[in-house]
Amino acid sequence: MNPKKCCQEFYFLLFTLLIPYFTSGQTVVADTTGNVIVGDITVEGNHRTRTGIIMREMAIRRDDTLTTESLKEKLEIDRRKVVNTNLFVTVDLLTKPNPDSVHTDIRIVVKERWYFIMLPVFQLADRNFNEWWYERKRDLSRTTYGVYLSYGNVTGRADKLRFLAEFGFVPKFEVAYTLPYIDKAQKTGITIGSSYSINKNTAFRTWRDKLQYLSSEDINRRRFYTYVSLTRRNKYYTFHSLDLRWSYLSVSDTIAKLNPNYLLDGDKRQRYFQLTYTYSYDKRDNVQYALQGQTAGVQISKTGLLPSDDVNTLYLYGSYRKFIPLSKKWFFNTNVRGRISFPKRQPYTQTVGLGYRNDLVRGYELYVIDGQDYALVKNELKYKLFSIQKHFSFIPVRQFNTIPLAAYINTFADAGYVKNSYPEFSNTRLGNSTLFGVGAGVDLVTFYNIVARFNVTLNGLGERRFFFNLAREF
Repeated sequence: MNPKKCCQEFYFLLFTLLIPYFTSGQTVVADTTGNVIVGDITVEGNHRTRTGIIMREMAIRRDDTLTTESLKEKLEIDRRKVVNTNLFVTVDLLTKPNPDSVHTDIRIVVKERWYFIMLPVFQLADRNFNEWWYERKRDLSRTTYGVYLSYGNVTGRADKLRFLAEFGFVPKFEVAYTLPYIDKAQKTGITIGSSYSINKNTAFRTWRDKLQYLSSEDINRRRFYTYVSLTRRNKYYTFHSLDLRWSYLSVSDTIAKLNPNYLLDGDKRQRYFQLTYTYSYDKRDNVQYALQGQTAGVQISKTGLLPSDDVNTLYLYGSYRKFIPLSKKWFFNTNVRGRISFPKRQPYTQTVGLGYRNDLVRGYELYVIDGQDYALVKNELKYKLFSIQKHFSFIPVRQFNTIPLAAYINTFADAGYVKNSYPEFSNTRLGNSTLFGVGAGVDLVTFYNIVARFNVTLNGLGERRFFFNLAREF
């Protein structure tokens, strides 16, 4: 038989077999004007998740009248909102004719995640992998180990119970419970939690933009805090939260002597209430790894609510990020953020500049630039190498047999400035000066919000380094 003819027949047969699937999955009923009337909306695959949690994300309602193109666009927007609940591995919104031949029904087909996670903890105690690798000479004693328990979607209402027990370099114990909706309108949520940690190895000051540690056989730092946080989601993309917490911190005589500004004036104990209000707007196509949309946020926090509190500070934080698809393969995003605080003389523990979490100029991962105020601009241009989703039927657990994987080449350019009103306290070289960093690398994105970044950077000091980061993004 002619091989070419055999292949043609095979593809024709495959196409013929697939036609019923696509026509049954994506068929709409349009009237004489080309409009579509929405019929029944059903949810499939939600073995644990309550249907109302999914329907909360849907803007489309029964009897809505839309054009065919408008229906397609709104379905994709709603699909992204369901994806961003972080409850599902895959989400598909399919259409089919209603038996009345007038309406078009919508099927929401989801595949749930594995909600109970029990993982051993083995991680670095330093700010990031790169500081441990370059500055701490890969010292394995600077690690923490223990267990992390996360039970998501406990009652099917997107709630989550978390417990963490860590030992080693920084022993820490945390417990928290989040219930995103406590009212019938599904707009108000609550989180309660507590944390306790002790240190025998403590970063007692920043000197020449590097953390300096005190190590001892005895505990030289204890911290406890408990909190309750209320959240309000009036619309799909806007969030309000109000967080009230009580904190207690104590340090040894040695730390108080080595850095009298640690808690100010050589104090060894600090107790205070803190109230924080946060407003955020989040309209991204995917919170795991956004390529389109925007986010904005404002946060104001008052530390020291009572006359008896040992701290009295106020800070205001703001950020804005825009994600712009330039084509099917090219993407750009820009991020602006900043922080101002009062008064300018603050405890070392309250003085926050650049160098922690994602608030840094890339290329300066090995530095901590303390200050009372800062501004930061980050820009990225990336190219999608591939984005695939593989289903492995031989894996019996449905929450793990669908694995997405995407890879992007990225280039970036960052700039930042930290205002330090008391540079003599840290002998800073990088504070009160403009910081620049550029670089390129590869991002790997897979399931359960895991993102691996491999970057080569060049900073304003002329330092060229390779940096690696592995994180779960939300």
